[in-house]
Amino acid sequence: MPNLALHPLPPPSCPGLAVTALAPMQDVTDLFFMQVIASYGSPDYFFTEYFRVHPSSTLDKKILRSITENPTQRPVFAQMIGESIPDLVRTAKLLSRYPVAGIDLNMGCPAPRIYRKNVGGGLLRDPEKVNQILGELRQAVSGRLSVKMRIGFEDTASFEKMLALINRHGIDLLSLHGRTVKQMYHGAVDYDRIAQAVQQLNCPVLANGNVTSATSAAAVLAQTGAAGVMVGRSAIRNPWIFRQIRQYLSGQAVTPVKLAEVREYIERLRQTTAALTVPERARVSYLKMYLNYIAQSVDAEGAFLREMRLAQTEAQLCSVLDRHLLSDPNARFNLEPYPGLLARPGSEAARPTSAAEQICVGSAG
Repeated sequence: MPNLALHPLPPPSCPGLAVTALAPMQDVTDLFFMQVIASYGSPDYFFTEYFRVHPSSTLDKKILRSITENPTQRPVFAQMIGESIPDLVRTAKLLSRYPVAGIDLNMGCPAPRIYRKNVGGGLLRDPEKVNQILGELRQAVSGRLSVKMRIGFEDTASFEKMLALINRHGIDLLSLHGRTVKQMYHGAVDYDRIAQAVQQLNCPVLANGNVTSATSAAAVLAQTGAAGVMVGRSAIRNPWIFRQIRQYLSGQAVTPVKLAEVREYIERLRQTTAALTVPERARVSYLKMYLNYIAQSVDAEGAFLREMRLAQTEAQLCSVLDRHLLSDPNARFNLEPYPGLLARPGSEAARPTSAAEQICVGSAG
């Protein structure tokens, strides 16, 4: 077995700067959202939504479009989730035929409906199974093989074992969320564990968890020594974040965002919901999934968040949007979420899934 990462990463868009990546978020980071994000400043790397892998699985055509029709000019990693070794190998070989930057294994999704199937974050309970999976995938994948995971399932007892497995099997990139699976998105992020991974691993590490702005990204990079940062939910709230991180890290002033620009961003998001062949209420609910995050930076009192949640029709929702975002269009959108404003995407979502599964970001957050 190799003991070093085999392949250098694709170069960042700005040489010399830390790498940025958009975290994969199920039902969010599709081809359309990638294109929207790219229009405001692409991350260095994209990751697809996860391809579900099991004995009868085939490649999801919708997710595959993120690879075959990628409009961003940036590399895309193809993410898999599953535990059947023959089928993970089969799927990895199929995906390797497409123009992917690498094959990524999800070992971090914290949704209970996912980890109870012993996939995603559930794999962290079984280091021997992880050893077998990584060994077989490394033999099967001639290109880059990356892993996305958390620092443990209930605790960090097996963390060092997992790091040893990453090294043993020549993994090329680790995206590490500094919480356990059971923590989901609550509690403090353990950046010291990410720093430990940076010190012990032979491959680059992307730090993940509560990267909410350019300044917080710089602080996380300084604390962990990571090669870059992965951003999930904060990129829904602020699609300018990757451009802002590059500005901050290169010593430039971070360009402020006006509320009128936020209104334009929301209108772009609405274009895909308007095209859905579903009832109006479902379209409204689907847009609210995004607005739950965006609202965290509109006003400190949370008036926009409350009124948005009460809207039942597209006309009502657009009225709320215009009143809060265009009455003072030059007012600034806050770069950090206002304290105390919590997103509840699952309560608004058109699909009958839990909040964690509705925006399942693998190891990300």
